[in-house]
Amino acid sequence: MMPPERYVFHIDANSAFLSWSASYLTNVLGKQPDLRTIPSIVGGDQEKRHGIVLAKSIPAKKYNIHTGEAIVTALQKCPSLVVIPPDYGLYVKSSRALIEKLRYYSDQIIQYSIDEAWVIFDGFETIYGKGQMVNFAHDLKEEIKKELGFTVNIGISNNFLLSKMAGGFSKPDKVHTLFPEEIQNKMWPLPVSELFFVGRATTKKLLSLGIKTIGELANADEQMIKAHLKLPGQILQGYARGEDLQPYMFTHVANKGYGNSLTAPQDITTVQYARHLLLSLCETVGARLRADHVKASVISVHFTTFEFAYATKQMQLLTPTDVTEELYLNACRVFDMLWDKHTPIRQLGVHTGKIQSDAGRQYNLFDLQKYDRLSALNKTIDNIRSRFGEDSIMRASFLKSNISPMSGGLDKERRSGVTIGIDIEKENTRII
Repeated sequence: MMPPERYVFHIDANSAFLSWSASYLTNVLGKQPDLRTIPSIVGGDQEKRHGIVLAKSIPAKKYNIHTGEAIVTALQKCPSLVVIPPDYGLYVKSSRALIEKLRYYSDQIIQYSIDEAWVIFDGFETIYGKGQMVNFAHDLKEEIKKELGFTVNIGISNNFLLSKMAGGFSKPDKVHTLFPEEIQNKMWPLPVSELFFVGRATTKKLLSLGIKTIGELANADEQMIKAHLKLPGQILQGYARGEDLQPYMFTHVANKGYGNSLTAPQDITTVQYARHLLLSLCETVGARLRADHVKASVISVHFTTFEFAYATKQMQLLTPTDVTEELYLNACRVFDMLWDKHTPIRQLGVHTGKIQSDAGRQYNLFDLQKYDRLSALNKTIDNIRSRFGEDSIMRASFLKSNISPMSGGLDKERRSGVTIGIDIEKENTRII
């Protein structure tokens, strides 16, 4: 008897932060134009010109604007570019709505980041054929667009790597397949830089070896690849041939707890950039903990280097917390112990564990006043953002370019809102 066939869907929200903000502004608040139809980004402080591009609209791509580049550079490319700040509370709600929709159809969900997940369908060939699974994916895509107000790409295959590659073929609002028999025609002609986990440095090395496409990497001499790129080259050559991802690339997000991870748009080579990303990750994790009225007793940081070395370290907290600032400070401490400050990092994540209900806090002598103040501010921020959106209130931490570029400021027209400043470095609180 043949084992049941497995189908893996990779579902990725198109330009998630930009799309989620645009959907809220247009569909809920009735604002025009829809940011998805004009050159726009989610990013840093438009007036102070701080930060990086978190997400971009399709029209912004025409100006060669890239995720991860500096806001000031993006504005030079397109002076009329619309810059909006991120709304983390909204993004958590949108992500949760997406995952809940997926759970309606499968109990095997691996959420890779806030805006993408794999959905596993085992034994569905008894109900659907391969062609019918594609039709089902189209129906699911349309259902998400109609009910949740944003578009997704769905990649379909039999393993994680190929489904993720399929989902990125062309965007937005598309369904693509990449089964093993389709690799040669669909994946091999692509530039080698399009292969998952191939960064700029690796692309440069491969180009110097005369390898320009994924197919050329797949069919290259194995000893030559090993000699020049060592283990990372062997792994990437396996990817080029359709081999699946190593388990550590995605299973950590399936652990019990609350976490978020990302593959950096460029290699993480400085402590400052790492902290930029850690603050953004802790902001979303903290918002999820508070939304579910739970606290975490353990925080861990994990990363994958450009050479595919995986490292993780965790810390037991003195007392359970749901406060973004405490999560961030402890994540930084763990990261500083974990990273050698030299090896480039491609993937970075923050995870919390030993979750417990929000049953109060065991105080120590030093944190009573500080914790109460930060906890109250966090909950106030969540409530105001939930009611009025990110424009009504934001963290001073996200306005400081030396701490994080992951959030933006307010336009002059929006300055009527209140900003509560939380200076993480100095542990000060102020009203602006």
